[in-house]
Amino acid sequence: MATYTEIADTAAAIIDEYKRARGKFSPMRGPHEGWAVIYEELDEMWDEVKANNVGGARKECLQVAAMALAFLLEVHDVTR
Repeated sequence: MATYTEIADTAAAIIDEYKRARGKFSPMRGPHEGWAVIYEELDEMWDEVKANNVGGARKECLQVAAMALAFLLEVHDVTR
């Protein structure tokens, strides 16, 4: 099991990646766009996995996690 420090460092890296992405791209406009962005990052991670590039896969996984965080923060149910 990961240590608290490893978990905290990973969470901080996800937050940093989220902030970096938001410096370059607009917030998600809805669930369909959010899904597409996450899928694109996951597909890029899959490419790295197939190439047996663990470092590249971890980098892409960080981007998947950051975009999942973006989805949770930016996509809201407008029917409520």
